Amino acid sequence: MNLISLSWNYIKSKPLNTALNILLMSLGVAIILVLILLSTQLEENLAKNKRGIDLVVGAKGSPLQLILANVYHIDFPTGNVKLDEAKSITRNRLVKSAIPLALGDNYRGFRIVGTNHDYVKLYEGTIKSGEIWKYNLDVVLGANAATRLELKVGDEFFGAHGLSVADLEHNERSYHVIGVLEQNGSVLDNLILTNIESVWAVHDHEEEHEGEHEEGHEEKELGSAFETGFPEGDEDDEITSMLIQYRSPMGAVQMPRMINANTNMQAASPAFETQRLFSLLGIGVDMLRSFAYIIIIIAGLSIFISMYNALKDRKYDLAIMRSLGASRGKLFVHVIIEGVIITTLGGILGIILGHGLMEALARSYEKSEEVGVSGLVFVNQEFYVLLISLGVGLIASLIPALNAYKTDISKVLAEE
Repeated sequence: MNLISLSWNYIKSKPLNTALNILLMSLGVAIILVLILLSTQLEENLAKNKRGIDLVVGAKGSPLQLILANVYHIDFPTGNVKLDEAKSITRNRLVKSAIPLALGDNYRGFRIVGTNHDYVKLYEGTIKSGEIWKYNLDVVLGANAATRLELKVGDEFFGAHGLSVADLEHNERSYHVIGVLEQNGSVLDNLILTNIESVWAVHDHEEEHEGEHEEGHEEKELGSAFETGFPEGDEDDEITSMLIQYRSPMGAVQMPRMINANTNMQAASPAFETQRLFSLLGIGVDMLRSFAYIIIIIAGLSIFISMYNALKDRKYDLAIMRSLGASRGKLFVHVIIEGVIITTLGGILGIILGHGLMEALARSYEKSEEVGVSGLVFVNQEFYVLLISLGVGLIASLIPALNAYKTDISKVLAEE
């Protein structure tokens, strides 16, 4: 019988102690893994969705809220800004590009975003079926939105005012689905996209141009800004925000200060605000991670105590092994293997529990798709967590293994 089989059989002979040690180890590993999966996926998705956006300009309020609402679409907008004022910012020589956004409506919880084709290009979106919008009240659906809403090209629906499911519908104007985007893991997956004129059509413009829009809807009125740039509107027309990309690094120095000090608008940097958000969240994450490491250390102590106490009852067995030809080194390795097996099982079980718990949390949270978290994702850090658990097992079994190594055959057999 080899040492691994011998160690495994001894572990099985102590089922309660073994189960307790494995459970403690797996709980610590699971907590750490959930934190790693959550923070890693959030950081990756936040970085991906802010790529190409140097500055967000919108109504005054909370800078973080401005970013969350207009970049990640997980908060309410701070308000609207005048179209003409927003356009004046784009004429600054430090602005390379500016993408307008008009928010305020939803369909069954999925946000309807008025914008132009540059917004789709920003996230490298591609059409899966149908085509990109060109006419007023035509929409393109993100992949998740199309699946969850069970909509396809050719379907029509009425949007609802506001950003919650319970808001009142705009029964005067229906949207027409003309395209569905490929899933690409960006915010596009969870949005309903159209031009800005369509958002105006179901709000302020429906009273002012009622006859015009009824006729235009039948004739498929072409949007004025369906490809790029800003729409042509009246002096009272508004948008929610602009996504700006700088022409040079000097823009980061001058533009936010200029906009915040000299206009009725607010400028916020996605890079700065997301970093600030993670610094705030990091305190709680670090505390939970420290708690998980404490659990792993307790598991290691439990393994050490159980093995150390068990060694007293095994002195005779170890002495017999020595008398049958087993070397001191084999006894040392035999005890070490026991600790490694227990911690390996605890680590593997912890990884399974961690992924299962993460997936359960993601499924229980309605907006997990928007946030971009899942338990079915594997990260490199899992390997290091498993190594940590193995290290704890080695350390916990080291002293019992040394005691086994020092076993005095003649003394133990004489006592028996």
